[in-house]
Amino acid sequence: MLASASEGVDTQQVPEALCRACVRLLPVTGASVSISGGPIARAIWCATGRVAARLAEAQYTLGEGPCQAALGTAGPVLAADLAEEPDSRRWPVFAHEAVGLGVRAVFSLPLGTDEAAIGTLDMYRDRPGGLSASQLGIALRARDAITLALMNLLPEHGSERVPEDEGASWMRASQAEHSEVYQAMGIVMVQLRADPAEALDRMRARAFVQGRTVTEVARDVVARRSGFRPE
Repeated sequence: MLASASEGVDTQQVPEALCRACVRLLPVTGASVSISGGPIARAIWCATGRVAARLAEAQYTLGEGPCQAALGTAGPVLAADLAEEPDSRRWPVFAHEAVGLGVRAVFSLPLGTDEAAIGTLDMYRDRPGGLSASQLGIALRARDAITLALMNLLPEHGSERVPEDEGASWMRASQAEHSEVYQAMGIVMVQLRADPAEALDRMRARAFVQGRTVTEVARDVVARRSGFRPE
C-alpha cells in the first residue's frame, strides 16, 4: 500500500505522497516532513494541512517538542496524550500550544541513519491514543521510504551517511519559506553582537510573547519593521 502511494511520483513529491498515505492508513489526522541541517537550520518540506504545518512551525518556534526530541535521540518519540501527564509534562509549552490547535497526540520519527538524523516524519491525531505495534511498523516503513527519497535528492547519491554540512543543500531544496529566518538571524547577530544560537533564541522569545511564529518575526526584521537591542 505504501509502495503504490509513491508509484509514478516525482522523487521530490514522494515525501508528501507518503505523508498522505500515512493519514489514509493510520489513525492519524495529519502529517508533515521537516528537514534539518543542525540545531538551528530547520525547514518544513511538506505538510498535509494547515494544522500539521502549524504544529511543525510551533516546535521550530519554541525549540521543544517531539520533533526536537526525535532529532536529538535519533529514535521515535511517541506522545499519546498531550493533555495529560506524562506527555504534558515533557514539553509543557509545546503541549499547551498543540492542544490549542486541536492536537492531542503526536508521533515523531527521525529520518536519516542511526548516526545522523536529518529530519523527522511527524504525525498527529486530534484525539488521544497511541499506535499499535503494526501501525508503528507501517509508519516506520513510510519513514524509511521518505528517507530514501530525500537522500536521492542530495548532490551525492548512494551515501550511507548524510554529512552535517549538507544542511544548506537540504534547506535550498525545501520549498518552505524559512529563508527569511536566516536573513533575520544575520541582522539580529549584528544588532546584538551575538552568535547564531543567541539570535535565534531572542527571535523565538519574541515570537512566543507575541503569539507569532519565528518566520513572522523574521519577516518584520528583514523588512526593517522591527529590530533588537542589547539588553
